[in-house]
Amino acid sequence: MAIEQMAMPQLGESVTEGTISKWLVSPGDQVNKYDPIAEVMTDKVNAEVPSSFTGTITELVGEEGQTLTVGEIICKIETEETETEEAPKREEEQNTPSDTDANRQGKDQSNKARYSPAVLRLAGEHGIQLEEVEGTGAGGRITRKDIQKIIDSGMQQKSEAPAPALSAGDIEIPVTGVRKAIAANMHKSKTEIPHAWTMMEVDVTNMTAYRNSIKDSFKQKEGFNLTFFAFFVKAAAQALKEFPQMNSMWAGDKIVQKKDINISIAVATEDSLFVPVIKHADEKTIKGIAREITDLAKKVRNGKLTAEDMQGGTFTVNNTGSFGSVQSMGIINHPQAAILQVESIVKRPVVMNNGMIAVRDMVNLCLSLDHRVLDGLVCGRFLGRVKEILENIDENTSVY
Repeated sequence: MAIEQMAMPQLGESVTEGTISKWLVSPGDQVNKYDPIAEVMTDKVNAEVPSSFTGTITELVGEEGQTLTVGEIICKIETEETETEEAPKREEEQNTPSDTDANRQGKDQSNKARYSPAVLRLAGEHGIQLEEVEGTGAGGRITRKDIQKIIDSGMQQKSEAPAPALSAGDIEIPVTGVRKAIAANMHKSKTEIPHAWTMMEVDVTNMTAYRNSIKDSFKQKEGFNLTFFAFFVKAAAQALKEFPQMNSMWAGDKIVQKKDINISIAVATEDSLFVPVIKHADEKTIKGIAREITDLAKKVRNGKLTAEDMQGGTFTVNNTGSFGSVQSMGIINHPQAAILQVESIVKRPVVMNNGMIAVRDMVNLCLSLDHRVLDGLVCGRFLGRVKEILENIDENTSVY
């Protein structure tokens, strides 16, 4: 017999930790290798964690609601034979620098401002200013252990936002794991990324008329809807091809310009927000994009979205117009450099080039940008190109 340690797995690229939302097993339960043993939530996706061994659960090390770093032990399993593969080490063992590590790393602070959701949440809850914390992780990264040490020492600042007093009739709504992940990711984006905004209005009268003229026949032939949003995603993907600077990410001492154009789209449920990805959107037709929008939205609402569906996004297009918004300032989907908000198409009187007033279908395109990566000139040209593409869509445009 041997006791094997089961570690928190990495559930996606750039994912450094996960929160145990629900255990599916108890001590004493028999499990087979690959059987699901826990539901884990990250800032990108919810997933079931499979067992790495066949045997008997002896201890659940991680508690429900606890956030653990990738590689930290979540449970122990008694097996018939000792596995040849060594269990991953705990975060403390990985992140505690030895004298040799310190000499090798020197004063490297390249990861000083890269905060995990758990670090952001703990710091926010206890009023800790992250800029003043000395990180012990690689490249000066602040770990959860660093924050906990400050909390245990009683040195943290008082929170400026105490819990509001309850009055008669007030309802306390528990914060779900998904909502906590959304909050942490949004907080990280707003505190780390210097946001700037710009907006451009677009005349989509011809595009609207064209889509409305073919939507019924398209639905009958293809079996899914041809939405306005598909036209906007296609236009953004085409413009990104021409302005690759927009398809970039901040990486500390460098900017990474991504080759693939993978469009993240926001899909909301009643209490959550997910951002699945349309891969290689520039290579797809309007029909192909419409199909992916339909399929990804269906996966979200049926709880079938996978980690793979959420990975690799390089630029986000958000359909805020679907709930009637006409102007908004989106929070950038970290670590991307921009998010495009597509607002409602509304009929407005417009002064035409000949001086006459006409009723036109108009839409506002609102762009939030990371000012470390992008400046107004390239963003203005990018939005102008999206506008040009959309205003030239008519009955001669093919969706195939």
